[in-house]
Amino acid sequence: MAAPTLKTLTTPELYRLLEPITLPASSPKAKFINWGLSYECTPLAVFEPETPEQCAAALELARREGHTLRAAGVGHSPSDLACTSGFMLRTERLARITEINTEKQYVVAQAGVTLSALHAELAKHGLAMINLGSISDQTLAGVVTTATHGTGIHFKVISTHVLALTLLLADGSIVRCSRAERPELFTASLCGLGATGLMLDVTLEVGPAFRLKETQESVPFGNVVQNINMIANSAEHVRLWWFPQADIVRVSSANRTDEPRNPGGSFLWHSLVGYHLIQFLFFIGIYLPFVNPWICCLSAWLDRETTVTVDDSWKVFNLDCKYPQFTTEWAIPYENTQACLRELHDWLKQEDHDPHGLRPHFPLEIRFSDADDIWLSPSHGQRTTWIGIIQYKPYGLNVPYRALFARFEAILIRHSGRPHWAKSHPLRASELRALYPRFDDFVRVLQEVDSEGVWRNEYVERHLFDKEIDGRAFKRRK
Repeated sequence: MAAPTLKTLTTPELYRLLEPITLPASSPKAKFINWGLSYECTPLAVFEPETPEQCAAALELARREGHTLRAAGVGHSPSDLACTSGFMLRTERLARITEINTEKQYVVAQAGVTLSALHAELAKHGLAMINLGSISDQTLAGVVTTATHGTGIHFKVISTHVLALTLLLADGSIVRCSRAERPELFTASLCGLGATGLMLDVTLEVGPAFRLKETQESVPFGNVVQNINMIANSAEHVRLWWFPQADIVRVSSANRTDEPRNPGGSFLWHSLVGYHLIQFLFFIGIYLPFVNPWICCLSAWLDRETTVTVDDSWKVFNLDCKYPQFTTEWAIPYENTQACLRELHDWLKQEDHDPHGLRPHFPLEIRFSDADDIWLSPSHGQRTTWIGIIQYKPYGLNVPYRALFARFEAILIRHSGRPHWAKSHPLRASELRALYPRFDDFVRVLQEVDSEGVWRNEYVERHLFDKEIDGRAFKRRK
């Protein structure tokens, strides 16, 4: 007699099969809260599978019960991208690295592996990721499915380093796709927001391990804007931190080097002052908003000296995100950079001069990426400048941010801004369609591989299909 398949099992049998990987309601993971402590949800059921077969079983149950199934990693996205009112599949245990090829320089890893774990394993083989964002806490799937970026005007978003994907589709089939095999599904999935299918494993191009020599210096804002093209092209990896109240930009320029390690930082700045004192001052700023500009000026003054750091690539790329935060980030065409920064500068000066004006925390982060051909990548078809703004949540407490972000976003939208998909934004399908030439191709592929929307959640339905879903439905109130 043939072994039973998932489709031949009764629903009670499916529940029993899934019982070992179903988190009880008493489990802390049964309630999803993102890292920024800004969004939360309580799914109908949460599964924590270890194998593709268990993932397929969870999918089959969701289909029978008429529920969606949303994959979630470590929850680092500062939005409701991972939230759901249906079933949730947590990917932390789908984190094996199955192959590292030092000759052809690629790695095959399950999509739930974190970048931190990937760095450690690649280093054992003399390899490293080619470029990297500011953190390594995310899962590999999270990075790929949101077109996460690093910085470097000649470097593309990290999803462009993907060579192949293995996906669990809504019909239960497991398929492999690449630029040569099912290329439309592949291109859609490289920034697919988790909606094309469950990413089981990723084949990622890597390179030889390398060190970076990073120089940081403080430069007046006016000098940076006037010479932005020269600065952006002055090193392989350039990123800027703009302290608006101090009118100072911290310019980071990093290049590959063979020089010996010379790690930067100190306990005084990075822990005692840069973490604990600043957090306490932001706490005071909740009740005395006029303190916030002073904090910005103090930090710019403390960090005014030119510094040089030499270290392993990922240690230089990565930053300490410090505390939970609200954040939004937008990508504008590179040629709009000067005009956009000048308009932001004028606006923030007006706020600073107004006794009741908005008081942004610091700093605004500015990075660069090269053009790519991924359908929903914010860098699709254009060299890009990324500009992000944050409001810290000292001790996890809520702070005012909505009016500040709305005015920030209005300026970025005027300069043809596209939102970072992992972060909250107000745009809907009609607006996104005007920004992305292949938007309808993406939606078509979604309809072809998941016509019933099993892999979708409220975020996808709201932004891509114009469903009337409140963007604050999963907002954490605490």
